[in-house]
Amino acid sequence: MATNFTPKKLRREDALEYHSQGRPGKIEVVPTKPTATARDLALAYSPGVAEPCLEIAKDPDLSYIYTARSNLVGVVSNGTAVLGLGDIGPYAGKPVMEGKGVLFKKFADIDVFDINVDAKEIDAFCHVVKALEPTFGGINLEDIKAPECFVIERRLQESMNIPVFHDDQHGTAIISGAAMLNACELTGRKLESVKVVVSGAGASAIACSNFWIRLGVKIENVMMVDTKGVIHSGRTDSGINEWKKPFMKDTAARTLADAMKGADIFLGASVKGLVTPEMLKTMAPKPIVFALANPDPEIDYHEAKKARPDAIVATGRSDFPNQVNNVLGFPFIFRGALDVRARRINEDMKLAAARALAALAREDVPDSVSHAYGGERFVFGPDYIIPKPFDPRVLLWVAPAVAKAALDTGVARLQLDFQEYRQRLQRMQSRSYQVMGAVFARARSKLKTIALNDGEHPRTLQAARILRDEGVCEPILLGDVEAIHMAIADTRLEDELKGVKIIDARNHEKLEQFTKDYLALGQRRGVSPERAAMSLRRRNYFGSMMVRSGLADGFVTGLTQSYPEAVRPLLEVIGTREGRRAGGVYIMVQRNEFKFCADCTMNPVPSPEFLADIAIATADLARSFDVTPRLAFLSYSNFGSAAGGPSPKRMRDAMELARKRRPDLEMDGEMQVDTALVAEERSERFPFCRLTGDANVLIFPSLDAANTAYKLLWRFGGAEVIGPLLLGMNLPVNVLQMNASVQDIVNLSAVTAVRAQGGEFLF
Repeated sequence: MATNFTPKKLRREDALEYHSQGRPGKIEVVPTKPTATARDLALAYSPGVAEPCLEIAKDPDLSYIYTARSNLVGVVSNGTAVLGLGDIGPYAGKPVMEGKGVLFKKFADIDVFDINVDAKEIDAFCHVVKALEPTFGGINLEDIKAPECFVIERRLQESMNIPVFHDDQHGTAIISGAAMLNACELTGRKLESVKVVVSGAGASAIACSNFWIRLGVKIENVMMVDTKGVIHSGRTDSGINEWKKPFMKDTAARTLADAMKGADIFLGASVKGLVTPEMLKTMAPKPIVFALANPDPEIDYHEAKKARPDAIVATGRSDFPNQVNNVLGFPFIFRGALDVRARRINEDMKLAAARALAALAREDVPDSVSHAYGGERFVFGPDYIIPKPFDPRVLLWVAPAVAKAALDTGVARLQLDFQEYRQRLQRMQSRSYQVMGAVFARARSKLKTIALNDGEHPRTLQAARILRDEGVCEPILLGDVEAIHMAIADTRLEDELKGVKIIDARNHEKLEQFTKDYLALGQRRGVSPERAAMSLRRRNYFGSMMVRSGLADGFVTGLTQSYPEAVRPLLEVIGTREGRRAGGVYIMVQRNEFKFCADCTMNPVPSPEFLADIAIATADLARSFDVTPRLAFLSYSNFGSAAGGPSPKRMRDAMELARKRRPDLEMDGEMQVDTALVAEERSERFPFCRLTGDANVLIFPSLDAANTAYKLLWRFGGAEVIGPLLLGMNLPVNVLQMNASVQDIVNLSAVTAVRAQGGEFLF
């Protein structure tokens, strides 16, 4: 079953390098206004900054208009309960807080400052956070130990006029609550009658229990178990605090095993391995098992399903169905709260978030979500009771539900037109986090073998390790066997690359046969027996023949060679599909949109026929990424404004050829870049243009123009780059840019593996 995959093992060295390479850490502050001229700086700071300051002095609420406060959340921690690491302090907890900021930005476009406070005392901590109120639109408390976290959150909520939300308490409560609603519906249970056993009595366990009670579960039907056993009325130990007391029961049960007998629901917020198969067997028919300890649940998913095939099982892990993941909650809850300028996140807003998630899981799941999870089809049922974290619809369901609840309960300071608001959220939504996630998930659904040239190169080996670890494909390393083994030892990857297949073209058993096959293929194109023998001892030719013969499913090359040198053997051995020409496309990802740039690698001055071919192929590529293509044939001319030159005519002719072949595609040209990319200006000057929005497939008149444009977008425009993707080839082969990064190799190998599967990703 394809899932949102979590690697089984992350090396210490990789984690440390990830956080330290380049600019240290994971976040930076980026100006949102021009700062290029002296006038810009005078507006940004002195003297221009005085004007908004004076306005805010008259009305502090104008800080939401003239500063970033309306989209800024403080992630605040003292590091006393960090992940599974415990009390490691505010310095050591900072990487986690930065990570939380990354999730806020990635999923809901919310900016974050992480604030790491060196204060364990409740009074001192609250004093610091309260003093930060003028900076932020909301506060996300994080990784603060219980029971102090309960007091801190309550005190700050009472004293501050912005939302304060402790995600460790309420995040899991909201997501698990949504899953619990759907699990009860599927098993025919009524909330008021279900019997719940809770393993754990910390912040998350108590918050989940209280939230489920607000959803309709009866408190008298909830039995809580802490490290000393069932919380029963006879206990007088010091472990019983004011938050546990409401869950004290007059019961003979003393252990977790006792409590689980006849229970309808198990909720685990404790540690791994506490639950045995025998315990599950004593539960009621069709039990609901939420084993949410991370990274390892109270009982393994497969072990639970084996013991109770009739159970609905959820965990906190992404490699099993029904992942209860906090990222389904906090970004979208804060998004809705910020957008109505809420004073707090109240219980109605949390309930609205849970009910929105539960309702979304019952909806038909669009193909775009299926693509993001390797083509797996999701249907509401025992294995799908909660939306997937990478479902882009979560933002569009949860944020409006939270905003509406804020308005209905009187804690909002702004009104919303909800139809316009959903459209705004759609425009805001970043697509970039879906792009390679969809490709990786698709690759994992059917493992393919991908041959990698330059097997001795450290970057190739690092990429091979990642590809193996994440289950994207099984790499085959091409090169000198002894040299590759030495390089593996030098990079300390012996365990990760144990058993990896290594092939030396110079002495492989298939060398003679491949030489004969290549000679037969090229003997009428000037290939002599001597040239065939020499060529097949070179890796690019041998790797191409591996794919042609089925010895490998795909081939990626080019790391240490120029593009023409690397691609020539592929064209000779693999060739292009009938009626197609080869072309190179880069996908440029900028925040919430893609630009597909073609042809960036192959043809110096393409003919109109080639331009039409590559345009259609690139449009189909865009559709495989769930992008509706809008094609612009680019030039220095706008619709005949400079008709005398040869380039505008080629682009007009290419557009007409493409339009005749594919009238279903939205395209126009010739046009300048700004005409293609700025729909508002184009509609005023050229109302006859067929494009209905900004162009996203850019067809360039020459290799000079295409290569220059994509590199400017990449190096100076800050775009993420995927590619180049080699279109039109008979079989799955791709060529890297020379000196590509490890991530480039991983990305292109994943794309090649997906191409090897066929189906919708035939680019």
